[in-house]
Order: sequence, then structure tokens, then C-alpha cells
Amino acid sequence: MAHNIPADGTLLPLMEEFYTIQGEGFNTGKAAYFIRLGGCDVGCHWCDVKESWDAELHPLTSADDIVAKADTFPGKAVVITGGEPLIYNLDYLTKKLKEKNILTFIETSGAYPLSGTWDWICLSPKKFKAPRPDITPFANELKVIVFNKSDFEWAEQYAATVSDTCKLYLQPEWSKSKEITPLIIDYVMANPKWEISLQTHKYLNIP
Repeated sequence: MAHNIPADGTLLPLMEEFYTIQGEGFNTGKAAYFIRLGGCDVGCHWCDVKESWDAELHPLTSADDIVAKADTFPGKAVVITGGEPLIYNLDYLTKKLKEKNILTFIETSGAYPLSGTWDWICLSPKKFKAPRPDITPFANELKVIVFNKSDFEWAEQYAATVSDTCKLYLQPEWSKSKEITPLIIDYVMANPKWEISLQTHKYLNIP
């Protein structure tokens, strides 16, 4: 893995940070500060932030500075995303966010061990690198990106591994949404434990 990133998580490869409206999943429509960490080896071909994959491209940034900046915004909720954020130890970052009474959300493929203290864990499993079985029970939300018909069966495999209280979402892959969305609508009507997640930020034209 890139850089000499300290194991205690006090420095993290920061790709970007921005204050916006959460666009997808359970927390859609809520103001949140997004922290995107660089570094990912999951390699989804439809990833919309491929520039996040190489951690070397992104400056090592003090977790204290990240928290101080997040604390300047009125929405006291932070979404840690990537890349794949759980490549890094997030205990320190989330501890400091919690000290500021900021809610902590994570978006992860679940391919790495869980670290950090979370108010909401969104697990978005990927076929290219399966989630660890020790993470799936902690997911608050399972969000499966549907790229083709076979993904429904695959989504059900993971639905069987999460807790009974976990929210289940199917989300059309953006570039194929015209053909996939009608299939998802039919599937959710037939299997109402699932809900539809849309990338509303793309409709709102915000990051």
C-alpha cells in the first residue's frame, strides 16, 4: 500500500472533502461532509472515481485537520468514503469526530477489517473482492449496485448475511440506469424487503 501511512491512522491519504447533500441510500437528502480517502484495490470497472484508486496520488493529511475542517460546517455528519476507506485504521479519525459530536457514516465494500466507531455503516459489496464475513453483521444498510440481471441473485446472497434490522437497497448502476431501473422496480414490487436507492445527487447536479 502506498506511502508510509501510520498504522495509528493519524495521517490519511485525502483525495477530496466537500460539504453536500447525501445522494443515495438510507440517508438521502441529508446534509453531510464527505471525506474521500485515496486507495482502493477492489477495482470496479464502472467506478465513477477511478482516480481514487492510487493512494500515492493523494496527500497524506492530518486526521486532526480533517476533523477541524468538518467541524466548521452546520451539518454535523461525516461520510467517510473512497476508494476503500477501511484499508486504513479509522479509530483515531472517528474518535476525534465523536469528540465534536459529529455523526460518523462509512461507505465500504467490506473487503477489509472494520475499524472506527460508526453511527451508520453502509455496506456496498463488490463482486471483484467479496466482503469479509465478520463485517456483514454490523451493516446498517446493504446497498447493492445492479449492473445486470445476475446481480439480483447475488444481492440475495448478501441479504442473507446481514442482520434483520439492516436496510436493503438496490441501486441501478448510473450508466445502465435506463435498462436496469425497470427491472429493479419489478423486483422490489415482488420482493418488498428491498427498497430502491437512486443517485439523487446526479439529478440535483451536486457532487
